[in-house]
Amino acid sequence: MATTWTEAPDMARHEPAIHRIGSTEVGQALALGWRDFLANPTQLVFLAILYPIIGLIAAQLAAGRDVMPLFWPLVSGFALLGPVAALGVYELSRRREQGQPTRWTDALAVRHSPALTSIIGLGVLLLAIFVAWIFTARAIYGITLGDTPATATDFLSRVLYSREGHQLMLLGNLAGFLFAVLVFSLTVVSFPMLLDRAGRGLPVNARMAMRASLRAVRTNPGPLALWGFLIALLLALGSLPLFVGLAVVVPVLGHATWHLYRRIVRD
Repeated sequence: MATTWTEAPDMARHEPAIHRIGSTEVGQALALGWRDFLANPTQLVFLAILYPIIGLIAAQLAAGRDVMPLFWPLVSGFALLGPVAALGVYELSRRREQGQPTRWTDALAVRHSPALTSIIGLGVLLLAIFVAWIFTARAIYGITLGDTPATATDFLSRVLYSREGHQLMLLGNLAGFLFAVLVFSLTVVSFPMLLDRAGRGLPVNARMAMRASLRAVRTNPGPLALWGFLIALLLALGSLPLFVGLAVVVPVLGHATWHLYRRIVRD
């Protein structure tokens, strides 16, 4: 039976084995992710989720200039919440792997997972990291450019052509990279593991899942660095134009993450 966030005394006895993989397995996982997406297209669901968020940010930008310095941190920071957004996609791949008939509505079955408490706890942790990133980005802006420019053109000009703007880009990208590495290390296999082991009645909780994720990164630094690079590249490409591509990129990456998890974590 799945446990909650609280550590069980004998949980260490049930830690899964972490296997080494190569770059070939990363490519295979991405190909299988594309196959799963074609079998259960969910782009309309992700468009329904993405566009209200994007519209809200656009409305705030139009209403006042104070949000302008945080536009890029907000947009890029949503990648920190990507593992939560892909939960339903993991469930679809899990069901397909078991040979069950699947529809896109089966993604909602996550709410019945025995590991739901741990999933929520891990999701809250990611939300806290996202909020910390936004505060960090705002602080970096404050110590570099300081005041908010009157127009978007002025803002971009200062970022691109001033010494303070270059400092902003350097410090902001460095901080963003560190936040991304933290989230990636904690979640590269943790959410799929919670769904998988709980679904099979095996002991699991959020701490065990995060430990397994950290062990996976330590055991496979090269292949998972490649996977992280591909995630960043595909998310960047999916953002052009107007974030439309994310409706395909996010579910494909979610499906691929499930298959990568199955190659790394073994009972």
